[in-house]
Amino acid sequence: MRIHCLLHSHLGGEIYLPIWAAQKGYLWTSSVVPSVPSLPTPDDLDCLVVLGGPMSAWEEEKYPWLTAEKRLLECLIEAGKPILGICLGAQLVADVLGARTYIGMHKEIGWHLVEATTESRIHPVGAVLPSSFETFLWHGDSFDIPDGATQIARSAAFESQAFVWNRVLALQFHLEVRPDWVGRITARDAGELVDSGFVQSLDTILGKPQELYRLNNAIMERLLDRWLDHASL
Repeated sequence: MRIHCLLHSHLGGEIYLPIWAAQKGYLWTSSVVPSVPSLPTPDDLDCLVVLGGPMSAWEEEKYPWLTAEKRLLECLIEAGKPILGICLGAQLVADVLGARTYIGMHKEIGWHLVEATTESRIHPVGAVLPSSFETFLWHGDSFDIPDGATQIARSAAFESQAFVWNRVLALQFHLEVRPDWVGRITARDAGELVDSGFVQSLDTILGKPQELYRLNNAIMERLLDRWLDHASL
């Protein structure tokens, strides 16, 4: 399987997704969208992963390449190719599917509890999620659940945390999280760590044990495996 990943910044840092792909024998390639002359075509890949970024899904005027990226998502959805959207990626997919994306009432930054929805229990993909789990988030924007999608997760801060629509999986949270990546994003965006109910301190964010990262990655692996199995049906 050829998996291509779209990045939206040069943040860098190790995440679990390429590790998972290598373990499965999948071909993993990536590109930073603002820096490439052209995006891949549907014929270039079997699966697309769209990661986060500091921009908002509706900022096409400020970031004109968002228009081309949304057009690619539309083409892939029409072609029935699996798409995984995380954070900004989830918001972009929701936008393309006709749902509202918007600035939330507050930011959600750090390690927070996310809960599986009742609907997730009867969905073949959502059913692999634990009833609740502590995971990493860094966002202020959000999305509504698209028509026809199954919402599979929520949190105290934001109702919409994840959905499945046909072969699309959208996650606001970061199960792919690794310590190096967390260190980089906290260094780059430290100015966002202001005292509020859903924004944790730097010490709290960086003080989590390695086991928590491993648990997140294990959930990610189960979720991706079930999602791709379901997407191939």
